[in-house]
Amino acid sequence: MKKKQFLSLLLAALMALSFAACAQNAAAVQSAQPEAAKKIRFTAVYDGESKEFEISTNEETLGAALLAEGLIAGDQSEYGLYVKTVDGRTADEANQEWWCLTKGGEMWMNGVDTTEIADGDAFEFTLTAGW
Repeated sequence: MKKKQFLSLLLAALMALSFAACAQNAAAVQSAQPEAAKKIRFTAVYDGESKEFEISTNEETLGAALLAEGLIAGDQSEYGLYVKTVDGRTADEANQEWWCLTKGGEMWMNGVDTTEIADGDAFEFTLTAGW
């Protein structure tokens, strides 16, 4: 009987050590994840409202950061990503709607997938009507 108790106690101790080792390993893996190097602000302006998003990212371009956050979608072309949807709102081309990219309120002449980002940058996408 004492032998069974000893084996049960030994197995319980081994299981506890095993759980502790797994927990330590999980913590080490989490701490190995790189902290986001850049924090940018993104604003979506449509339907009379403005929604602001704070994004922490390690991406190099605005397009990659916004795609990773699920904030934009569109079609790839020879000129890059043509953004059709921002924050779930799709521009209606039948009404001549399109998304205008600006930085600091000034129209931005580069595409989202070629726009490099730096810590502290702020960009806006505004739903615009009329060609």
